[in-house]
Amino acid sequence: MALTNTRINNAKPGDKPYKLSDSGGLHILIMISGNKSWRFSYRFNGKQKLLTIGLYPHVSLVDARESRDKAKKLLADGLDPNEVKKAKLRQDKEETANTFESVALEWHEKRKGNWAKQTADKTMSMLKRLIFPFIGSTAMTKLKPADLRCAIQKIESRGNIETAHRALQVCGQISRFAIATDRATMDLSSVLKGALTPLKIKHHPSITDPSKVSQLLLDIDGYKGAYLTQQALRLAPLVFVRPGELRHSEWSEIDLKKNEWKIPGEKMKMKLPHIVPLSRQAISILQDIKQQAGTSKYIFPCVTGIKRPMSENTVNMALKRMGYEGKHTAHGFRSMASTILHEQGWRHDVIELQLAHKIGNQVSAAYNYATYIPERQEMMQHWADYLDGLRGLQYDRNPSQNDNVAELKV
Repeated sequence: MALTNTRINNAKPGDKPYKLSDSGGLHILIMISGNKSWRFSYRFNGKQKLLTIGLYPHVSLVDARESRDKAKKLLADGLDPNEVKKAKLRQDKEETANTFESVALEWHEKRKGNWAKQTADKTMSMLKRLIFPFIGSTAMTKLKPADLRCAIQKIESRGNIETAHRALQVCGQISRFAIATDRATMDLSSVLKGALTPLKIKHHPSITDPSKVSQLLLDIDGYKGAYLTQQALRLAPLVFVRPGELRHSEWSEIDLKKNEWKIPGEKMKMKLPHIVPLSRQAISILQDIKQQAGTSKYIFPCVTGIKRPMSENTVNMALKRMGYEGKHTAHGFRSMASTILHEQGWRHDVIELQLAHKIGNQVSAAYNYATYIPERQEMMQHWADYLDGLRGLQYDRNPSQNDNVAELKV
């Protein structure tokens, strides 16, 4: 006789478990504890087997019959319902272990060794704040481009276009990592190309007109702020490095005998070691700092703690206070040097290599970071002398030593 809800609800536990049969091999087991468990009896390959479906009333009578019918269909297809259930449980377990967040954390752990600490921290912060709350708990195999698009467009809707593009790029890298480790089949980001507002190419404001460069240098010389900030402003035009490379500079990297600054690859954007030939003017600034330096390993330590480098905003804030907001930035000293030196006729490859821009393929660049050193030394000294000339200072320089160098009239 087919079961009814009334009969099941009225069934009381006894001294031992007993079952109430429905139909087609389905029955409910009334346990001593009072729990009522749906079971399905069947034969597979000549063996009697039992499939546990679930507890009543969480699994209703209708649901139990539906599960029985699905199991019978599997049997008709030559499949063991218990083995199918086990496979599903394994799949669910794998998906739980391979959510977007868990894969992203694994990807980050493997990649962070090749990044600057600041880059690694910013990437993780972005994921935790902007991505994980929306798709972090979703299994990689179930994640759809539309899910990622919604998360990314939430960033975009707040006007953070650049961050939205960066987040999409990072999510694409995580997707490709998941594909490479057999936990996904689709690069989610590739489907979304073109879905975001295009980025406006930003250029670092830079002064390249010699007359305006002259005024900038004079303003730096007259800067009334902190001593180390002024020295950073004075050294920045002479070394062509990125602001982060300057503020992370350490005394151990300076070779005063060779007049060189050797920057380790892990501090460089291209992750390749870099040599900065130091002009007499740059050496003079460093010697002056050294005389007044404390015990910090950094040339430009933070004012609030010598174990940390100068804040990344220090030089730009100083330029802003000097009236150069929107006109010139700390990064702008690089384009200033590049523009004027190109105009003066110095070789493009020499300038680019000194700027630590990638030339050719990265493998060859790894072996050529010391290329053109004599010419770079000459160019860096010429540049320092040229800047002195713009300040109205005389220098002793024979133009005939290099056809690229024009005579400076002051």
